Amino acid sequence: MIWNLAPKARAFRFLGHQDVITGVQFSPLGNLVATSSKDRTVRLWTPSMRGESSVFKAHTAAVRSVAFSHDGQRLVTASDDKSVKVWSVHRQCFIYSLNQHTNWVRCARFSPDGRLIASCGDDRSVRLWDTSTKHCINCLSDCGGSATFVDFNSSGTCIASSGSDSTLKIWDLRTNKLIQHYQVHSAGINSFSFHPSNNYVISGSSDSTIKVMDLLEGRLIYTLHGHKGAVVTVVFSRAGDLFASGGVDGQVLMWRTNFDTKSYQDVMHQHSRRSTPDSPPHLSDIHPRGAHLHHPKPMAVQISPAVTDTLSTDPHVIELGQAVYSSTLLTAQTHAARSSVERGASGGSCTAGGQTGAGRGGGGRREEQRAQTPSLDAVSGEASSLDSVLRHVVLQLDILTQTVSVLEERLTLTEDKLKECLRHQTQILRDVRAPRARRRSDSEDADESVRPT
Repeated sequence: MIWNLAPKARAFRFLGHQDVITGVQFSPLGNLVATSSKDRTVRLWTPSMRGESSVFKAHTAAVRSVAFSHDGQRLVTASDDKSVKVWSVHRQCFIYSLNQHTNWVRCARFSPDGRLIASCGDDRSVRLWDTSTKHCINCLSDCGGSATFVDFNSSGTCIASSGSDSTLKIWDLRTNKLIQHYQVHSAGINSFSFHPSNNYVISGSSDSTIKVMDLLEGRLIYTLHGHKGAVVTVVFSRAGDLFASGGVDGQVLMWRTNFDTKSYQDVMHQHSRRSTPDSPPHLSDIHPRGAHLHHPKPMAVQISPAVTDTLSTDPHVIELGQAVYSSTLLTAQTHAARSSVERGASGGSCTAGGQTGAGRGGGGRREEQRAQTPSLDAVSGEASSLDSVLRHVVLQLDILTQTVSVLEERLTLTEDKLKECLRHQTQILRDVRAPRARRRSDSEDADESVRPT
C-alpha cells in the first residue's frame, strides 16, 4: 500500500506478490519502491497508476528484507536460504551473493558510504561485509538469541542490532567495541530506527510498545502505547520530524517527533503544573525521566495516546498490478458486447424513425465511444502486462545463466579437489606398497641363498 498523507487523497494497493510481504522501502529519490516477500522474490515498483513492477528472483527460500544503497544503485536482500544477495537497480540483475551465515538471515543493510553491508540472522550473529572484496571482515556473535534487525547510524560510525532476547546493542565500528546495551522491552525487538541526528533511537517490540532512547544520555526516555499487538516495524522520516510504526493489528501510526524540541527542564516544569487528569497526553506534556538500565523501573514514562484519526473514513483505494489487467480486459469486452447490441437496436430505430431515430443513433455512437474508452485502457494494460512478462522471462534467463556459471565454477573446484584427493590417495598407496615390495624381495633373496645348488 502507498498512502498519500494529504486529506481525502487516494491510496494505492499494488498487487503482484504471491505470499506475505516482509519488507518495503522507497528509493532515496522516491521514484522506486522495493518489496521482499515469502514467495522468494523481490519486486521493484514504479509508484504510478500503471502499477508496473520488475521481478528479481535468485533466492531459494523466503526473502526477509530488502534495502536500497544510499546512492540508490543497488539492493541488498536477506533470505531464509542463509544468503545475502546484492542486485543492480539500473540493470535489474543479480550481482553477487554473501554466504557465511549458518541459519536464516533476517536483515541486511548498506552503510551510508556503501562500502560495508551489515547482516544478522538466526545463527545469533551480526556480520560485516566488505562490498569490494565480498569478504566477511567482522562477526559479532555475542547475541543472546536470534538477531532480528540491524542498521547503521546516519554517519556510519556505529552499528546496532536487536534480538529476540529483547536487547538492543550498539557498537562503535572504529573501535569494534560495544558502547551501549539496552534491555527495556519485555519481548523481542522486531525493528528500530536511528534519528537522523544520531541522538535518538526508537524500537518496536512484540510487547506492543515503542521505546524512545536518548543515545547521548544513554537511557530510555519514553514508552509509547498505541498498537494492539506486536509492533513489527518503526522508522523515522528522512527529515526526522515524523516517525511511523506498523503492527500486527493492521494499523500504521504516524507520530510527531517533538521530544527533541524542548529541553527536559521545560518538559518537567510543564508536567509538574498538571493538576487534573485530561485526555491522553502528548509527548510534550510528559515528564521524560525514566530509567535506562537493563530493567526499567515502574516510573518509566508511559504514553497511551487516543489515536482518533485511525477511525476516520478510509480513503478510496485504487488497485494496481497484474491481477487488475485481466479484470479490466474482461470488463472492456463486456462493455463492447453490450455496445454492439445497443448499436444494432439503435440502428433499426434510426431507419424507421427519422429525426428521433437519428437522435437515438447519436446516442448509440456515444455509447460506442464510451465502450471503446475502457477497451483502449485494456489494450494498453494488456501490452504493459505482456511487456512485464517478457522482461520477467529475460530476467529468469539471466538468472539461469548466472546459476549455470556458478555451478560450473563449483564443479570445476570439485573436480580439482577430487583430482588432488586421488593423487594424495595414490601416493599413500605407493608409500604403503613400497615397504611390502621391499620385504617380499628380501625374503625371496633369502630363500634363494639357502636353496641347495
